[in-house]
Amino acid sequence: MLPVVYSMSVSLDGFIAGPGGDIGWTAPDAEQMRFHLEQTRDVAAHLCGRRLYQEMLVWETAEQTMSDEADLEFARIWRPIPKVVFSRTLNSVAGNARLATQDIGTEVRRLRDRLGGGVVAIGGAGLAAAAISEDLIDEYHQFVRPVILGSGTPYFPPLDKPLDLRLIESRTVSSQVVYLRYQRVR
Repeated sequence: MLPVVYSMSVSLDGFIAGPGGDIGWTAPDAEQMRFHLEQTRDVAAHLCGRRLYQEMLVWETAEQTMSDEADLEFARIWRPIPKVVFSRTLNSVAGNARLATQDIGTEVRRLRDRLGGGVVAIGGAGLAAAAISEDLIDEYHQFVRPVILGSGTPYFPPLDKPLDLRLIESRTVSSQVVYLRYQRVR
């Protein structure tokens, strides 16, 4: 069964976006970008909410707007990945994306049945919160950055009960970021 992974940059105090949705502090350096490239190669499908989908649209036209080779390589990897967008306001999506027609649990089961290998990635706090509430996430990946935001969008939603996790990987990526990979203990 394909693992479902929730992966985001996170501040030291647990936020994925600062006040007003600021994510400027999450921009990867060259070493982090190489790490992201390798991880993205394993993504068989990506589920996201409207805001993250719209942020990621920049990769659809990267050749016209970017010149950095790592950015262009990411775009070449990213574009073919099937994306499922959860939105109450969008009527259409571009690229290799489709609007979700079912709830997150049904969409995850559909992808697991259809896809052969890789991981199903979930991006965005709102969608991740829905997946966490249904206990759909198998792995949590955090890129912990050395910044304290004080408030913003938390990586984890409020929980009714604890989630038992096991640390299965940790490493320093460049000199600033600690990558933590946790597996759900069921």
